[in-house]
Amino acid sequence: MKYSGWPDSGELVVGTVDEIADFGVFIDLEEYEDKRGLVHISEVASGWIKNVRDHVRPGQTTVCKVLDVNENSRQVDLSIKDVNDHQRKDTIQAWKNEQKADKWMTLALGEDATDEQFGAIANELLAAYGSLYAAFEESAIRGEEALTGTDLDEGEIEAIVATARENVSVPYVSITGYIDLRSYDSTGVDVVQGALEAAEGNGDLPEEVELEVAYVGSPEYRIQVRAPDYKLAEAELESSADRAAAFIEERGGTGEFHRERRSEDE
Repeated sequence: MKYSGWPDSGELVVGTVDEIADFGVFIDLEEYEDKRGLVHISEVASGWIKNVRDHVRPGQTTVCKVLDVNENSRQVDLSIKDVNDHQRKDTIQAWKNEQKADKWMTLALGEDATDEQFGAIANELLAAYGSLYAAFEESAIRGEEALTGTDLDEGEIEAIVATARENVSVPYVSITGYIDLRSYDSTGVDVVQGALEAAEGNGDLPEEVELEVAYVGSPEYRIQVRAPDYKLAEAELESSADRAAAFIEERGGTGEFHRERRSEDE
């Protein structure tokens, strides 16, 4: 997805070297539609430059800092030398991430989606998260909850979440569920405590999984799972709830799992 507007002064942009002249370098801005900028020879590199071609080559992808924008003359002044290695690396990575997110959008919406549909949904995601990649990443981690504040309909949300969970690699995911535990036994406190210990796995969880059970408000308890990927986290959450429910039901009580919190007070 390319922006139709103009970059801001001070912004770091990704561009492709299009034309090299003795006085500077013309750069096609990859993130902006039909926008081109100029890096004056004095902004190509620090120190005296004998030949611009010693520093850049046609077709090269580079990161530039926007020095000035004149929309009337369609002039964008750029600098290469004002971008350090750390900024260059981060900006290129962010750009690559957005390219991935563009492909995920196509997968989620289908090849038949119109430009208007694509743009409307993309704008909703950008408004919520600032970038398409961040929106897909949050959708992979938090599921439909990540998009409940947008104007997307249920089908669009489901498609984005399904695509995100199929394609996005995240360092970990953290998901939450709740279980209502009720015991009618005279030793109900001990029975509930046993159910909570069962939910926690009694120390028998995969090494890469962290699971915590916390009191929310009688009879509700929160189960939070942190794991390397969504599928494992979801499986461990369900197993935790099943263990607690089985323990308490064997002793005459009830255990009811639900994904959303019901208690009014933490």
